[in-house]
Amino acid sequence: MNKSELVEVAAQEAGITKAAADKALSAIVGAVVQAVAKGESVTLVGFGTFKSAPRAARTGKNPKTGATLKIPATVVPKFTAGTAFKAAVAPKKGGKKK
Repeated sequence: MNKSELVEVAAQEAGITKAAADKALSAIVGAVVQAVAKGESVTLVGFGTFKSAPRAARTGKNPKTGATLKIPATVVPKFTAGTAFKAAVAPKKGGKKK
């Protein structure tokens, strides 16, 4: 699913125009990006948490030449899925029966 498909679904579900849904989605994505860029985390209960995480420096290889190179430390965005999201994607099989 791409952004335009998501906008279409959101517009139908919320009973609003596609333009309004697109504006709302863009505002939400922008707010998440700004917050994570500032080092804050954004938690949507049941869906997941967006945050930034440090990535340590490491040694890599140039796939073309095989030469080793140093990859510097950096900060990357990270998403951790919430419990309800995980359950919807991969429901537990054969849980305990009462």
